[in-house]
Amino acid sequence: MKFENSIQFAKSLDDADCLRKFRTEFIIPTVGGVEQIYFLGNSLGLQPKRTPLYIMQILDQWGHHGVEGFFRGEQPWLNYHDQLVQPLAKIVGALPQEIVVMNQLTVNLHLLLISFYQPSKKRNKIICESKAFPSDQYMLETHIKQRGLDPEDVLIQIKPREGEVLLCEDDIIAAMGQHKNELALVLWGGVNYYTGQVFNMQKITETGHKAGAKVGFDLAHAAGNIRLQLHDWDVDFASWCSYKYLNSGPGAIAGAYINERYHTDKKLQRFAGWWGHKKEKRFLMKPGFDPIPSAEGWQLSTPSPVLYAAHKAALDIFEEAGLDDIFNKGQALSNYLFSVIADINDKLAGPAIKILTPGNENEKGCQVSMLVPGNGKYVFDTLTKNGVFADWREPDVIRVAPAPLYNSFEDIWRFGKILELACREAN
Repeated sequence: MKFENSIQFAKSLDDADCLRKFRTEFIIPTVGGVEQIYFLGNSLGLQPKRTPLYIMQILDQWGHHGVEGFFRGEQPWLNYHDQLVQPLAKIVGALPQEIVVMNQLTVNLHLLLISFYQPSKKRNKIICESKAFPSDQYMLETHIKQRGLDPEDVLIQIKPREGEVLLCEDDIIAAMGQHKNELALVLWGGVNYYTGQVFNMQKITETGHKAGAKVGFDLAHAAGNIRLQLHDWDVDFASWCSYKYLNSGPGAIAGAYINERYHTDKKLQRFAGWWGHKKEKRFLMKPGFDPIPSAEGWQLSTPSPVLYAAHKAALDIFEEAGLDDIFNKGQALSNYLFSVIADINDKLAGPAIKILTPGNENEKGCQVSMLVPGNGKYVFDTLTKNGVFADWREPDVIRVAPAPLYNSFEDIWRFGKILELACREAN
């Protein structure tokens, strides 16, 4: 499709958008009655209007039944988890029994590494991204130290080539081949948080397995943003947060995927808690951990039904909207944003904005990262003053992520007008 940077064209795209009605399912921030342009789905998704209702159902059940709310009421809390795994399995491309909803992302990664990082004298290396999200860096550093190893000796960090921003797939693959005799684990981000670059997870998994390593992914910026097929790709494990594209609220309960071939492996190490014990024996309170033979066997503690409810409110919208339409619109939104930025650059004296995110649809999702040299902070501040929710990364990068469930093509056109004005003033 040939895009046009005009309000008429943007509105025509919105008129043809089969998901347009879902915008009314979310609370759009307003100032003085004017809806703001919220492009931070990559940081914290907007609140579904139904979320307070779902949470109040939990609170009412607590009030009426106390602890018996786990067993009584229209939706006993003991079985609430079952309502979450089916939609999540579709979103990440897994079998329902390979999904567990628990904890937060970094906690889950620590727990999963207990099972899937088993260093030996011969095999103890971990391949990861250089400059992965800081929480992943801290997790790896401290986890390796806890195993009695030195991160400097163990971590193999793949960085962009000199003068480049994006990671080269060939370099990732080559590193796995180079270290195949000492490689224990590949832990990679599905989408780079800084550039929005989407990685070929299927190829990374296949190559990692050929090297004799386990392969896992941090899907914080991928779940709900791009198509995933974790089971078909034969990924060993993965985890994600649910407060970004999954719109489940700040500090929302996270999710994890564990390939079904590990569910009954008695030799696999893991940390245990009573909620991962077989359900039919859980309340007998007997010694000896007997895990549920599914991903639920990795649970530790009693979950929060309140967090479950906020998650379900968001997942129900995904079910109603349909994944194909969601992912297709996400690509269309970022494609239109690429086009609008190109038009702005054509109008300005020289390219003011450099897009860091790859333009290929196989290598991007909703996020578009823009390098604005020189007066980038002025441009960002101007965007903020004019009602745009965006993200600033030092020293000169602005990240935006139009989300398909609540953003419109008109949002992108309005953003483009503000961005063009800001760039002109900055120059």
